[in-house]
Amino acid sequence: MRPVTLSSARVHLDVPTRADAAAITEACQDPDIVRWTTIPTPYTARDAATFVDALVGPGWASDREYTWAIRRTGSTWLEGIIGYRTARRDLGFWLAPSARGTGLMHDAVGLVVDWAFAEGAPDVYWECYVGNTASAAVARAAGFSYTGTGDALVPGRQGAPTAAWKGLRRADGTPASDLPWPIDPDGGQRDDASPTDRR
Repeated sequence: MRPVTLSSARVHLDVPTRADAAAITEACQDPDIVRWTTIPTPYTARDAATFVDALVGPGWASDREYTWAIRRTGSTWLEGIIGYRTARRDLGFWLAPSARGTGLMHDAVGLVVDWAFAEGAPDVYWECYVGNTASAAVARAAGFSYTGTGDALVPGRQGAPTAAWKGLRRADGTPASDLPWPIDPDGGQRDDASPTDRR
């Protein structure tokens, strides 16, 4: 597929390029991004260039993974990344610390999910490692249903199985589950959220 751009009043999504390497490298020094993703650590400019050259372009060309840069509307600076992998119709994302709390990720997730549905996807899957309350809050606000905890599709950085919170949003709007989210409405982890839950 040829890359597509998506936009709202707050956010513009387009394809990351080599020109974004500095922004990607800077963001990937953030301890939370390191903690909750499998990016290389320490993360260097060479890693950013490899990401753009080996994953972004080939992902679009092969229809394997569609990756967008998250930018504020009217700005060229990359604030984050959001990707959609076609094999499992799953979503992944991260946002630089300076952009958190601005609504950019809420809009970005909504744009990508709506685009996936328009392309014919019957549903979109989301997961995050257990404890990543910020990612869970984004998914919850975007209309995903919490479907339980299990082994992550993407193992931890060392390759070992890692527990993940999982969610699903269906194109027809029907809830995928009636399980309660493991976070409270304000995004904090609920006291009764168990990382060993395998519902």
